[in-house]
Amino acid sequence: MRVFKFGGASVKDAAAVKNLVKVLKEVGYENTLLVISAMGKTTNAMEEVVNAYFKNKQEIPSKIDEIVSYHTGILSELFENKQHKIYKDFKVLIDEINGFLVWNKSPNYNFVYDQIVGYGELISTTIISAFLKEIGITNNWLDVRHFIKTDSTYRDTTVNWEKTQSNVATINKKVLNITQGFLGSDDNNFTTTLGREGSDYTAAILAYCLNADSVTIWKDVPGVLNADPRYFKETQLLNSISYREAIELAFYGASVIHPKTLQPLQRKEIPLHVKSFINPLDSGTTVGKGVKIEPEVPCFIVKKNQVLMKLSSLDFSFMVENNISEIFKLFHEYQIKVDLIQNSAISFSVCIDNKFGGLEELLTQLKGKFKVVHHTDVSLYTIRHFDSKALESLQNGHEILLEQRGKETVQLVVK
Repeated sequence: MRVFKFGGASVKDAAAVKNLVKVLKEVGYENTLLVISAMGKTTNAMEEVVNAYFKNKQEIPSKIDEIVSYHTGILSELFENKQHKIYKDFKVLIDEINGFLVWNKSPNYNFVYDQIVGYGELISTTIISAFLKEIGITNNWLDVRHFIKTDSTYRDTTVNWEKTQSNVATINKKVLNITQGFLGSDDNNFTTTLGREGSDYTAAILAYCLNADSVTIWKDVPGVLNADPRYFKETQLLNSISYREAIELAFYGASVIHPKTLQPLQRKEIPLHVKSFINPLDSGTTVGKGVKIEPEVPCFIVKKNQVLMKLSSLDFSFMVENNISEIFKLFHEYQIKVDLIQNSAISFSVCIDNKFGGLEELLTQLKGKFKVVHHTDVSLYTIRHFDSKALESLQNGHEILLEQRGKETVQLVVK
């Protein structure tokens, strides 16, 4: 039993879908479960629909038309018969989006987000399942929301492992199954999402519950690189890394592997392969138990659009447990993700991610009790296994706002 995850780039157009078929034919698809993301930048397009719903409802039809046009273009290249059932199935999904936007009464942005954005995955898997059947590859389409059960923390939900395990156990492992990444459902059967890039996590959840032999994440890069090629030059492929090292890299923000993906795999020692869908027979990167990082090179990670805060008490008293616990309570309340902390006797510095938009309200609360200085639009760089050359490469040309150094890891907040 294997679990394959294909991301948005691997199914972005008709040619990419046909390449997915090529990958399956080259590596085999017996006893395989496919976890598939939304096509291309569909998630971004769905987010624009949600934003229009809250800010300017007149824009909704044009935003949805863009989504329809994009997918219709892919359909027309994959299916010669314009009367194929897939066109009706696609229309049903679009009608469901429009229907929700009409009847919804909830003012909760995160709730609406999950109900709308998840249609990207439902559409992509419906199209790909139909195309595989069209070319003679029998498969079983599954609605992942019937299997992965969660709480109701929309956009960043927590898995109910007991219910999920019970549901997943009913899946027939002897056929080719196709399902969605990113999605789950709560006790009221409303759609929930596992966080952006959560399709990797979906693959790990299903692999854990199915006792799969392996998980393979198919990417447009050769495997796990020591740095993101969008931001760094002369990147190197890591042939192998341990679960621990991969979890460290994911924790600090490496974009190749979702931070939650590795934990369920590590518990059952299920190997994770990160491979290229362009060259599927290449070895890629293997993540496993007790495997050393190879080659041993510095690994660079960057998080953009961060916020650096420095807080100190108004009366110059020590920043101790009661102050810090109060600060973290507010972080939790406003869904602020903390990426780095550093404290001294009278100050507390923290680098945060404002992805849920609670910063302004948070600052208002904090300024009532603390002196607050903050910098927006900063970048957090992390170097694992750093050496002097790697450190110098980041220090040159940047204004260093904060540095934190450990035995194996150095972090720099730069402007």
